[in-house]
Amino acid sequence: MRKNTTHWFTLVLLTIFSFVAGGFFFRSLDDTLSPKDVQHAQRLLGLSFSEAKIDSMLDGLTQQRAQYERNRQQPLDNSLWPALLFNPLPVGFTPQTEQKPLVYKPLSGVKLPTDLNELAFYSVRELAALIQSKQISSEALTKFFLERLKRHNEQLYCVITLTESLALAQARAADTEIAAGKYRGPLHGIPYAVKDLLATKGYKTTWGSVPYQEQMIDADASVVQQMQEAGAVLVAKLSLGELAWGDVWFGGLTRNPWNLAQGASGSSAGSAAAVAAGLVPFAIGTETLGSIVSPSTVCGVTGLRPTYGRVSRYGAMALSWSMDKIGPMARHAEDCAVIFAALHGADERDPTLIPAAFNYHAQRPLAGLKVGYVQEAFASEYGFKTQDEATLRQLEALGVTLVPVNLPPLPDISFILWAEAAAAFDELTRSNQDDLLVRQIKQAWPNYFRMARFVPAVEYIQANRLRTQLIADMQALMQTVDLLVAPSWAGNTLTLTNLTGHPCVVLPNGFSPLGTPTSITLIGQLFGEADILRLADALQEVTDFHRQHPKAFLK
Repeated sequence: MRKNTTHWFTLVLLTIFSFVAGGFFFRSLDDTLSPKDVQHAQRLLGLSFSEAKIDSMLDGLTQQRAQYERNRQQPLDNSLWPALLFNPLPVGFTPQTEQKPLVYKPLSGVKLPTDLNELAFYSVRELAALIQSKQISSEALTKFFLERLKRHNEQLYCVITLTESLALAQARAADTEIAAGKYRGPLHGIPYAVKDLLATKGYKTTWGSVPYQEQMIDADASVVQQMQEAGAVLVAKLSLGELAWGDVWFGGLTRNPWNLAQGASGSSAGSAAAVAAGLVPFAIGTETLGSIVSPSTVCGVTGLRPTYGRVSRYGAMALSWSMDKIGPMARHAEDCAVIFAALHGADERDPTLIPAAFNYHAQRPLAGLKVGYVQEAFASEYGFKTQDEATLRQLEALGVTLVPVNLPPLPDISFILWAEAAAAFDELTRSNQDDLLVRQIKQAWPNYFRMARFVPAVEYIQANRLRTQLIADMQALMQTVDLLVAPSWAGNTLTLTNLTGHPCVVLPNGFSPLGTPTSITLIGQLFGEADILRLADALQEVTDFHRQHPKAFLK
């Protein structure tokens, strides 16, 4: 018994000693790094240094860590740009800067329908014709879409904030100007909505995220200002997957109008769902790695992802400074052209903008146009294969020449996005407020923000050097064709072209066996939005997929 008591007492003393010693040990880690710290850390980086080299590094590594701590005391707003700015231009590439008159298709004989519910799916240009001819006022049209937003949001969860008082004021101002003969153009008096990562003065800008759901930004994003200058009427701020990933936000899952049991995909979920359901004529979305293409595909709308450096991102939530892009989402390709004409342009508040013309011409001949089809992607087995093969035949019928091509190899550099996103939301991670985000699975932002903290600066820079080579390789390919056609999801096209900054337009090209939309993607030259929109419009002239709408929202 005494022996056991002594043994027990010895264990207690050893335990106490270990805690005390451990306390001193862990406190020492706060001040000085040990060789074991470096040995463990280098395993994450795939490196192996000798004991002598590790010993030489210790003092410097400790000083570096102290520098990090001092830098973390400096407030960094999400809107502050890094000093290193991405440039997508290949060596020797010069954008065209001569702006020519825009040429749209002739439009005549547009009449106000007997059943006003049909207005929900009129094109932007058709609604513009009604307003310009004074068959309907902007105020009446705005009230019509506000009512649809209120009524159908219970099904779609696509609205974060209605901007009703602002919308009615803008609509009345538009009617006054139009009555006085001051017509600003085809967006004047047209209701629209924005993805709620674009700042809007006087309204919350939530980024779809729990930690920011009460956030007020005392400014209008550039694109909101540009729409106001064009006379458009802002009716709502729409849902996005939390911090621009997926279709789940703090209010729930944004639904696909074609199948309410499914999500709308992300992250421009609300923009795609609202346009597809006829709740707004058009919306503004953003893309970093598929956030326009994917929800446009799922919801069956036409989305334009412009060239990187084309549209000002001032006032937009930064996720990846070298990959974020802003573009229109509508039901018709030519509507995207009308909207993009008002969006692109100079803004001294965005240092990445590159001056370039947008010369859309609806009558540009298509015969002889060389369209590279991404052979490897089309040859793979994927869900939209039948619809995509039909689109290739339709392209040939339009007179274009299809040329088989393969994209350059894609280096494994997608962690560029994760590293930049982690920097954009570093405070969220270090404060543990990332615990407030709705999605806490491995494939969600909280985990990726944490993992990205272990991306070495050297590897991030090396990845961007590989990106420079990818841009050069892509330019060599694009010099052999006028534009590309590719499956929207199959292959590496989506990731590759987001990394190189090339524009694309995605448009519906059929329906799956389940009755949900499918899509095809046209990829343009850098600053070649006019050409891909022209070809997309030609495809929509000979098909009617963009004129089919989810039955649950026809009234």
